[in-house]
Amino acid sequence: MRPPLLLLLLFFSLLPRADGRGELRAFVVAHSHMDVGWVYTVQESMHAYAANVYTSVVEELMKGKQRKFIAVEQEFFRLWWDAVATDMHKQQVHQLLQEGRLEFVIGGQVMHDEAVTLIDDQILQLTEGHGFLYETFGIRPQFSWHVDPFGASATTPTLFAMAGFNAHLISRIDYDLKADMQKNKKLQFVWQGSPSLSERQEIFTHVMDQYSYCTPSQIPFSNRSGFYWNGIAVFPDPPKDGVYPNMSLPVTDTNIHLYAQTMVANIKERAAWFRTSDVLWPWGCDKQFFNASVQYSNMDLLLDYINKHSDEFGVTVQYATVGDYFQAVYNRNLTWEIRDSQDFLPYSTEPFQAWTGFYTSRSTLKGIARRASSLLYAGESFFTQYVRKHPASSICKCRALRQLQSLRWAVSEVQHHDGITGTESPKVKDMYMNNLMYGMFNVKKLMASIIMDMNNAKKNGEVYSSIHINDSGIPGAPDVDQYVVVYNPLAWNITTFVAVSVSHLEMSVYDELGHSVPAQVQSSAESHSTYDLYILVEISGLSYRKYNVKPLNGKQRAFTGRSVKYKRKDITRADQQNRQLLPVVNNCYQVLLDQNTNLMHSITERETNQTVQLTQEFLEYHVNGDVMKGPISDNYLFAPNASAVPVSKAVGLEVVSGNLMTEIRQYFYSNVTSQDYIYAAYTRMYTVPEGYDGKLLCHRIEQEYSVGPLELNREAVLRTSTNLNTRQLLYTDSNGYQIQKRPFKAYVNNTVARNYYPMVQTAYIEDDTTRLMLLAERAHGVSSQGNGQVEVMLHRRLWNNLQWDLNYNLTLNDSSVVRPVIWLILGTKSVTDILYRTSGLALEHRPVVMFGALSGDKPKLPGQLQQNSVHSSPVTVPPNLHLQSLSIPGWRYSSNHAEQVHSIRMGKQKEGDADFSRVLLRIRHLYEVGEDPVLSQPVMVNLKSLLKGLGSVVVVEERSLTGTWDVNTLKRWKWKTARYPSKGFSNSTETSENCTVTVHPKEIRTFFVYFQGQ
Repeated sequence: MRPPLLLLLLFFSLLPRADGRGELRAFVVAHSHMDVGWVYTVQESMHAYAANVYTSVVEELMKGKQRKFIAVEQEFFRLWWDAVATDMHKQQVHQLLQEGRLEFVIGGQVMHDEAVTLIDDQILQLTEGHGFLYETFGIRPQFSWHVDPFGASATTPTLFAMAGFNAHLISRIDYDLKADMQKNKKLQFVWQGSPSLSERQEIFTHVMDQYSYCTPSQIPFSNRSGFYWNGIAVFPDPPKDGVYPNMSLPVTDTNIHLYAQTMVANIKERAAWFRTSDVLWPWGCDKQFFNASVQYSNMDLLLDYINKHSDEFGVTVQYATVGDYFQAVYNRNLTWEIRDSQDFLPYSTEPFQAWTGFYTSRSTLKGIARRASSLLYAGESFFTQYVRKHPASSICKCRALRQLQSLRWAVSEVQHHDGITGTESPKVKDMYMNNLMYGMFNVKKLMASIIMDMNNAKKNGEVYSSIHINDSGIPGAPDVDQYVVVYNPLAWNITTFVAVSVSHLEMSVYDELGHSVPAQVQSSAESHSTYDLYILVEISGLSYRKYNVKPLNGKQRAFTGRSVKYKRKDITRADQQNRQLLPVVNNCYQVLLDQNTNLMHSITERETNQTVQLTQEFLEYHVNGDVMKGPISDNYLFAPNASAVPVSKAVGLEVVSGNLMTEIRQYFYSNVTSQDYIYAAYTRMYTVPEGYDGKLLCHRIEQEYSVGPLELNREAVLRTSTNLNTRQLLYTDSNGYQIQKRPFKAYVNNTVARNYYPMVQTAYIEDDTTRLMLLAERAHGVSSQGNGQVEVMLHRRLWNNLQWDLNYNLTLNDSSVVRPVIWLILGTKSVTDILYRTSGLALEHRPVVMFGALSGDKPKLPGQLQQNSVHSSPVTVPPNLHLQSLSIPGWRYSSNHAEQVHSIRMGKQKEGDADFSRVLLRIRHLYEVGEDPVLSQPVMVNLKSLLKGLGSVVVVEERSLTGTWDVNTLKRWKWKTARYPSKGFSNSTETSENCTVTVHPKEIRTFFVYFQGQ
């Protein structure tokens, strides 16, 4: 859903009084909120209404010079532009943009969710949309319109500031907080979303009032809704006669005064909640303006009438864009309050409606969306290096770029606020999944073909007969050597284990030089017919290596993990006095298991000898599905009946131990005699041999869970209870970018649900000395419901009889089994500070594993093998920096704005092939100011030497976050605050000289890089 923008225009000559009051001016912002998925698929929406919105709006805007409209989601606009718009429509769009009567706001592919999305994916979808708009029209959106995401993150305003926006607009915040801000005229403020970047990336923020982004629909003189003259969209087909349900009463001589009174009364009610006499009046709602003719013809009459009687009404009205409204407010030159980096999460709409269920809804979709994002990240840097190092390659670059673009589009699309949130209907979930799987298939195919090409190009007798990436493992053709190719997508040197599924217990693994590689093989927890082979890999930044996996030949065999199964224990009758404790130890931790219960008992951090009592159990919240009996849980809402209930009375235990790894397998049964378990936890601890850098590996306890299928109206959590005195204070990440402090708050109603927060990548609890960190590979709801506790919601399965949910199939009857992964890190605050950011990214961007079968059995010389396997020069950054993007976007626009605008106006946009010479590079500083004495320091990076392996850098241009502004020409509005009393423009960064840049805490710096010979 979206809020409207304010109309500004002709009145700057009439300078208002300094207090910003005076005659009220209403800015009528025409808009259509178009969900990219939700109840209906994108294709269904295009057919039923979305294509008609753009066709009819463009045609109607041409008929009246005063009319305006804002366009938001680029996915729908681009589909219309590419497949529906005529040449005449396209000409008209160019004209309307030049006249300022059509305005693109946000400009991303979607209006992204703010709670459960990762910063990388928010940037991706914004960059995708902005690149299209700049290439096609030479325009750069400068205002946001985040009217429908369920709560507001502090990361989003920071990103929008970095993208060059002048103002940000949100709507859905806690009902009681909004009422309070409304009463005290505090709905507008300057938001410093990042504590480290503070005023450099602050942004003026407008919170919509209680009417939000839809036109008020009640009108006193008719039982039909008002101001919706085109009615409600009809699915699957638009009605042939053009008559839609619930079309508002047309404006006539007899009712125009009543319409005007209704509209003016609403404008005046809203004006009382804001400091200036400029009133933002959104006109539209979900799926509106599919028949813009009837909309504008009625509103024209109404606006004219009010303006002719403005003395009587005390109001003037005008069509406007969001930019018009914000320009009017900016021109008032008022001094605004500063809001710090606190976000607006969670979000409740009334006492029993806490929108905290969606943090976990459709966990499988959340997991696939993140896996797709991670694969895209790997594929982009892999392809970029290939293009730079193999200019005369046999792979068609244009086709390769289309393969990457299919995944860019799919990952962008699912960031929609009814996508990754899990709040869509089953058929729309299937649409997202299919698009993600198709994009992933394309990128896997591309990466495999690059390996084939690079190895065949070496002409040294080594021919790949097949390369594939799958999740199963090595196919068992015994007469062909099997290779595992492993790519490290991070710009750090990594030491980690990769797991592949094999068909023999006796295996050997060799590297490119024929040296034996440490590995461990053991029975699979999942399958009785296969084994899991764990290979210890050491790979430099953005490089790949090849490992030869052979059935046993002699001494160099992999270690074998030996399994010990323990008797299932009844945990309800456990002997608390005579505990028998079973130790599992590596170089960093000792984990003790209580043999009376088969549950974890404690963890000792060996360096400090600090022991934390720590136990884990699965519980379920039982929730109500009958609206007659009280509040319900659904896709969005979490409304537990009571405290969570333990799910199991008995726990089975198996410990598989070997020289490199120990795996603790726990199975949770509803009672001692149950045949099947619904819950399982697999905990892995690694022992790294001498000579390897095992710091990260040793310091993490990897856990993977198997949860489901659940019974109906159950919400499953993993609760970790410790003896840390945390005072019930929880910390969670904001979109993988920064940390938010979450003190437990007591409410009159619904305290459990209102203390749930989104965990996108990180959550932790701590006492004065020790911290327990949880790192995740997908989003979850997380809470601390007791001192020393942290609980993570892993899965939900719900059904209710609310008619609205039933009509749209939004009841979340999710019968799947989910398999989330969480890594635990325990240690002092200083140690965990050093470990958790690199570890979180190591979990997010695990190595990509490909399998190859090599035919031809000529012996190879070690030198040849070595040279043909590793990218010759790695790309590495220091541990406090992250190479956030290395890609070839393919956009054909000119970096020079005047040139780009000129070529568009002359109709000379570059057609034809994508631009492969421009490389997009983003570098992010991972730490906050003052967080760590060493890692929080600014870092100098020489981009020439960083990228020397890709060629000789000749030009570096620093750009805004999405690439469309040259930072030297980007002048954002500087809003007056008590701290910074002058209004003006703010410049964002110091630019690089001779390709050396200094990256300060929390900065994300974006560059276009060009190499010699391009």
